[in-house]
Amino acid sequence: MSLKPTNIPRLIALRYLSVGKHSHLVSFMSVISIFGLALGVAILITVLSVMNGFDHEMRENILGVVPHITITSRENLSLAQWQEIELAAAQHPSVTAVAPVIEVAAVMATGDGNKAVLISGINPESEAAVSSIAKFIHSGSLEALQDKRWGVVLGQTLASRLAVTVGDNVDIFSAAISINPVTPLATFKSFEVVGIFKVGSLELDSEMALINLSSARVLFKIRPPYNGLRIRTSEVLNADPIRLELARALPATVSVQSWTAALGGIYNNIKFSRSIISFMLWLLIGVAAFNLVVSLIMIVRDKRGDIAILRTLGASPAMINRIFMWQGCLIGAIGITIGVALGVLGSLKISDLATAIESRFSLQLLNAEVYPIDFLPSQLYYGDVLMVTAGVLLLSFLATLYPARRAAAVQPAEALRTE
Repeated sequence: MSLKPTNIPRLIALRYLSVGKHSHLVSFMSVISIFGLALGVAILITVLSVMNGFDHEMRENILGVVPHITITSRENLSLAQWQEIELAAAQHPSVTAVAPVIEVAAVMATGDGNKAVLISGINPESEAAVSSIAKFIHSGSLEALQDKRWGVVLGQTLASRLAVTVGDNVDIFSAAISINPVTPLATFKSFEVVGIFKVGSLELDSEMALINLSSARVLFKIRPPYNGLRIRTSEVLNADPIRLELARALPATVSVQSWTAALGGIYNNIKFSRSIISFMLWLLIGVAAFNLVVSLIMIVRDKRGDIAILRTLGASPAMINRIFMWQGCLIGAIGITIGVALGVLGSLKISDLATAIESRFSLQLLNAEVYPIDFLPSQLYYGDVLMVTAGVLLLSFLATLYPARRAAAVQPAEALRTE
């Protein structure tokens, strides 16, 4: 009698996966292997999504708010000189927008406290082209700076520290000295809060404030129309090469800096952490694949009698080989399916889960003083899911080769004698 149908190895492999009266060991080892692969796949997909979330928040949000490149000068350049510099910068093919700015360190104070801040005097209309700060304003608006000369937009952390909200007043102290007949006094002006933003970065939310460009010129006694240019590029991750090209094209009187000077280390740390964590999780999946090898070897030992009977009925070594390769691949496929489902679900819900845990136990999972953002982001890329699925399927297939060859090498007579 010859067993020729090609679906017989698959049917026998499926039968071995089911729980039977005499197959508790086989079923137990299969469940352990499935659980190990599913857990590894789920954790890998979820962690990759979290690291993608950090990367997305840095590129789309934080780097959407801060200028990609900043041009400044310590000299009192005239309006014509700044316009010439602006025109030269705008001609670079990777520069998409240029906006004037006055950036000055100052102190913001109320009756409830004070804080050193970086004041940016901006034109709200041109600022919208180089920064996405407007979409992070949850109270008030950026456009209010256009209508209200002595208005200020500040971060939520700063607003909380100074105990102010939209409509309240804050005093901004300048380092410029007013000439007083009795004694020199620091220049200050009362500003009305017209907007509050929350980016999610402690540095931005606690140390940045925006006022009208003309107000900044008056308060800080700056003679030039502005003291810097904020530039947005089409290739944020290539800001450094663009900065070098602009520095060569512009006069030596200006200084050109990119976002990497302040945030490059954080972004590189995120990329490095993603690589290290991914490597460690792939090792975890490698351990699960090794567990699959051990499980299949034990299953082969448990099924030596069945193998001998199949061989005496006419099954070839190649068919025995296919039976156990099918079993290993089925275990891998089931584990991957469960892992992908759990991983996708975890990726979509982990941000909500982290928020719920923080709210329930009054915890701060991510300290904003350590991490660039104070919440747990997640960004699921289905390319990552496909990569993990393909990688684990390949590992599962490779894990079946040795046990299947051992099964095919079982001698019927010897196996029946030992049963």
